[in-house]
Amino acid sequence: MTTENIVARADSPETGLLIIGASQAGVQLAISLRGTGFTEHITLLGEEDHRPYQRPALSKEFLQDTVDKENLIFRSQEYWDEHDIELVKGARITSITKGPDGSGTALAADGTEYPFRRLALAVGARARHLEIEGSDLDGVVYLRSADDALALKARMGDFEDVVVVGGGFIGLEAACSLHGLGKRTTVLEYGPRLVGRAVGEDTSEYFLQSHRSRGIDIRLDARMTRFVDDGSGRVSGVELADGSVVKAQLVLIGIGVVPNTELAESMGLEVDNGIVVDRYALASDGTTVAVGDVANMPNPLPGAPEGERIRLESVNNAIEHAKIAAYSLTGQREEYAGIPWFWSNQADLKLQIAGLTLGYDSTVVRRDDEKGKFSVLYYREGQIIAADCVNAPLDFMAVRTALGKNQNIPAEEAGEAGDMSVPLKGLAVDREVAA
Repeated sequence: MTTENIVARADSPETGLLIIGASQAGVQLAISLRGTGFTEHITLLGEEDHRPYQRPALSKEFLQDTVDKENLIFRSQEYWDEHDIELVKGARITSITKGPDGSGTALAADGTEYPFRRLALAVGARARHLEIEGSDLDGVVYLRSADDALALKARMGDFEDVVVVGGGFIGLEAACSLHGLGKRTTVLEYGPRLVGRAVGEDTSEYFLQSHRSRGIDIRLDARMTRFVDDGSGRVSGVELADGSVVKAQLVLIGIGVVPNTELAESMGLEVDNGIVVDRYALASDGTTVAVGDVANMPNPLPGAPEGERIRLESVNNAIEHAKIAAYSLTGQREEYAGIPWFWSNQADLKLQIAGLTLGYDSTVVRRDDEKGKFSVLYYREGQIIAADCVNAPLDFMAVRTALGKNQNIPAEEAGEAGDMSVPLKGLAVDREVAA
């Protein structure tokens, strides 16, 4: 890019904070800063040509037409105007120059410069692509952005058979939505079980049996060799390693995400499966904050092993992490410590996860098939560290509360804890007493 391509932006006024990424984390950071009394001008840059929106509904309510796009928008333009937050759509930053004091300039692909006093990276993650023969065929799609969802909805009348590649949360949510819309749906999962990175074996098996019982064809340990061309450049099926072909006029790939670390790398920031930050959301240069899906942070769960690091992809983490970053930007120091929690709605199954299962060594299963309730409690050295709860909100709240209060729901009382008729809340004891 030559110097004559650089665009002066209203004489290039310096913004107090430049937030790159109008994601859940970026939006929350701007909102939280105003709540902490930060009065400087804020510029919020979004790469998409949409107002900031809620992403989780794309694979569920939006795809099912139970909510429209206006209901996904975070805030009105009036809110941004009233709070001196400049929202810029369609801004893709290609390079950043920054001084040791934290100030610098970001350069967009269209040549616009954005000078700043402080910088925040809320750049999120992108869909992981599957590169096999036929991956560029028409009808091979991804579902990560609003544009992806709009394009998929526009194709609804073009297919009856759909293959979903990936048995994680996004894949299963989309599969349930498409199946509910009357599409013949097959899920191909490379691994030996569903949602293998997020839940334990009991929960995986519960989802497998539940989804198969409603008519979704789920195949584990699936090895794909190519996407089949119908002769006109459109996908017509997925060929497996045994030579069989699963019929499909649409293939939806949901095999995880890749954190967007390119800008951080170009700035010389430490990167390791995300942008490495400390407990205050500060990157390795000590001035840039990085928040949300892109941040690799110390495990915030109280009592987590020293040095254990994680990257969390959840709405709750995006919100809470942004609040910590807001404190850092205003000169305060609040460590990120809390109880991570997640959810996933799949047809009539509402999964809620409290805590993190890292390092668990035992479990307790609670189940009431008549009421459609199912929970798994995870323990490490006798201390409860997490729970998967399906249609069991009281179990979820009990475990989340116990973790937040440093309490235990003793594993040695498994007979009582495993009885779904016994409320977990009444079993919680102070951790010192349990020891």
